[in-house]
This record gives sequence, C-alpha cells and structure tokens, in this order.
Amino acid sequence: MKRLIKGGTAVTPEGAVAADVLIEDGKIAAIGENLAAGSPDAEIIDAGGKILFPGFIDPHTHLEMTVAAGRTADDFATGTAAALAGGTTTVLDFAGQDKGVTLTQTLKDWHQKADGKSSCDYGFHIGLAEWNDETKKELREMPDEGISSVKLYMAYDALMLDDAQIFETLRLADELGMTVSAHCENGLVIDELIEKYRKEGCLTPKYHPLSRPAAMEAEAVNRFLAIAEQTGSTVYVVHLSTQRGLRACLDAKERGQKLYIETCPQYLCLDDSCYDLPDFESAKYVFAPPARKVPDQKAIRQAIFDGIIDTAGSDHCSFDFGSMKQKGRDDFSKIPNGIPGVETRPQLMFTETYAGLEGGLSYEDFSDLMSANAAKIYGMYPQKGALAPGSDADIVIWDPDWTGEITHDALHMNVDYSPYEGYPVRGRADEVLLHGETAYKDGAFVKKNAGHYVRRQTKQA
Repeated sequence: MKRLIKGGTAVTPEGAVAADVLIEDGKIAAIGENLAAGSPDAEIIDAGGKILFPGFIDPHTHLEMTVAAGRTADDFATGTAAALAGGTTTVLDFAGQDKGVTLTQTLKDWHQKADGKSSCDYGFHIGLAEWNDETKKELREMPDEGISSVKLYMAYDALMLDDAQIFETLRLADELGMTVSAHCENGLVIDELIEKYRKEGCLTPKYHPLSRPAAMEAEAVNRFLAIAEQTGSTVYVVHLSTQRGLRACLDAKERGQKLYIETCPQYLCLDDSCYDLPDFESAKYVFAPPARKVPDQKAIRQAIFDGIIDTAGSDHCSFDFGSMKQKGRDDFSKIPNGIPGVETRPQLMFTETYAGLEGGLSYEDFSDLMSANAAKIYGMYPQKGALAPGSDADIVIWDPDWTGEITHDALHMNVDYSPYEGYPVRGRADEVLLHGETAYKDGAFVKKNAGHYVRRQTKQA
C-alpha cells in the first residue's frame, strides 16, 4: 500500500524543502512537490505546518542492563516503545560482556532480550570487559554479525581495560574497519577519590560529582586519543561533558586525528546544583560523568552550534528512584549510575539547540546531529538517517511550535521519575512512521513490537 505525506517541510540530504513524501513497501519512493499517490487506495497524511525529519537515531542506550545493584527498569519492550514515542526509530544498545563470558554468548543474550520485543529498530555495540586470545578471535567474527562498533571503558573495575589492552583493541578494530568508542574517565583515580570521601564520612550524593571531577574526564579523553594516535584509528568519545574534555578533543583534531564526539541532553539541561537538593532527591541525578558546571554547559552547547560535536545520545540507563537509587542512601558510591532519557532526548535537544536560539541549529544541522551523523558513523547510511528515495521510510512528523513541559506522568519509560520534571520544552513528535507504517500518533501507540535488527556495515564494507 502506498502512503503520501503532503504539506510538510522535508529535511533531506540536499536541504529542508517544502515537499511531499511518497512511501511504498516500507521505503521512500519519491520526494517532490505536488506528488500524486498514483493509487486510488493510497493513504494521505496531512503534515501541513510540520517538519519531516528522518527517524531519530539514539546511538547510546543501556536497556535491560544488570549491574551490582540490580537491573535497569527498562527492557527492550518498554525502552524501545518509549524511544518511538519521542521520535527515535533506531537505537544502538551496548551488548556488554561480563568477565568470563564470550562475545558470542553476549551477542546471543542481547538478541534474546531484543528480538521480537522491540518497537523501534535496533543494533548493538559490542562492549569488552576483558582482552584475551578468545576475545581477539571473536572480535574478528563480529562484523559478520552486523556489528560495526566496539565499546571500551576506562572506568569501573568490572569493565575497565588497561592502556595496553586499549592499544591492542584499537589496532585490531582498525584492521576490521570497526569504530571504537570509549567511556573516558580515569577509573583508578576516581576509585581513590571515592574511598577518600567514604573514609571522611562524606556519603551524600553531593560527593558523587566531587569524586568524578572534570580533570578525570579530560585526562582520560586525552589518554584515549593519544593511544589512538599511535594506531591511526578513528575513534568516538561518548558522553562528553566538560570544557576540558572538549579541549583535549580539539587538540587531537588540530593534530589531524579523526574522531567523533557525542554528548547528551543532561550536559546541556542539568548543572551540578542538582547535587544540592534536600531529602536524597539528588540521588536522581547520579549518573556518570556527572552533571557539570554552567561554563561546561555553555562550552558543550557552543561546540554543537559550531558543528564540532557530531551526535547526541541519551545514555539511557534507568534505575527506579524508589528502590534502586535508595540502595545508596547511606553511601553515594552504592547509588547505581544512570538516568532515563531515551524518550525525552529529541525534545530536550530541540529545545536547547533549535534555530530560534541565537546561533542555533538549522533543521538540516539538527537532523544531522540526531540522525544522519550516527547513521554514517555506524554503518547504516543511507538506509537510515536520510529522507531520500530508497531509504527506509522511518519518518518523524515534528511540530516545531508546540510548547509545554516534561512530566513523568505523560512519559512511557518504565521508571518512577523523570530527571527533567517540569522542564519547559519546545517541539514534539506528532506522528512517527517505522518502515512506512504509523507506529505512534497523537500521544498513542498504533503499532508495537515491529522493530527489526539492523545489520550494520564496517568501514571496510
């Protein structure tokens, strides 16, 4: 069946233009003015006054993830449905290896979590927790499984690789054409700072950001990029949060290194004053890296306006405040790190960067930030990330003029709070199409569990 979206402004790779979009068999068939459906039974969708974006891509989620404190509140069923409601049609989740578990088993486990349960499309980054001969062998097999990216951690005892292991991973991944991303914080020093505060009896959430200072991000970013420089690898820095970390990235770019930078809405919308709230409320804002200072916010926003930051991920990692976060009531280091955000990411980013702001992004640049860049970096373009003939008909019909505020009760994430409660926002997804079919419209789900696994191409493909 054909469908024709009429009257909107389509954000295409060539620019934002007043155009109709013709859909056939789940793909975009044509884009142009005054298109005819060419079939008497074709469905017409009125998008007058709306912006047509390619479906947003969230390159950074943690769904159904288990940590020492327990499991996240959102699994693939609830997390991908919430993503869809916000306008995200593809998520890339971290299939995180546990020590002693093979990469093959890890990938199998994530498919069991996601296949047949996801309401938007999905892919996986493979996350390494150890580096040995078996891991090296299995990493070579990942591109054949549609995996084009590797995730490393420079913090957290259960996940952290040392510098030599990072170096070897970068060399092999570069050979395979895979992109390597890293959580850049100096985990060893952070562990010492945490222990220092605990010994001093400083146990409230206020000490979470103090134990993870900006210097520990900047040092790790610089070290990761210095190691990458020796291998010639193109790398990806996740959730950049500080002016000092940004400076390390800019220095690497000036040296001629190729790297991509991701930030998240929390580093634009929240600052470290959230750790001064009474009655343990600050525990809601324990995530890593933590919320930073206002000058860091300004630097990150300007880097987005200047086109230096490539993508915006949610780092969605939802833990209930009423149960999971309470486990750290007597010790901030036991509060599980993470906040919900897969549903609110598009609204928050649009609000903080839209063209109505001085120096703000054009619709084309916003589309790149939220969709096209991630698709290109992670081997999905132009199947994803583009309104173009032949691309998947994943389309967000976006109302740029809607205004309101975020309230937990109106959201679909399976978690008991929103860190953005009452936050004023502009713009929303009125209708979301996945594979050419309406999946979400006017605040209600039309179709769930229709997401497909996306096999991604490496840089060598």
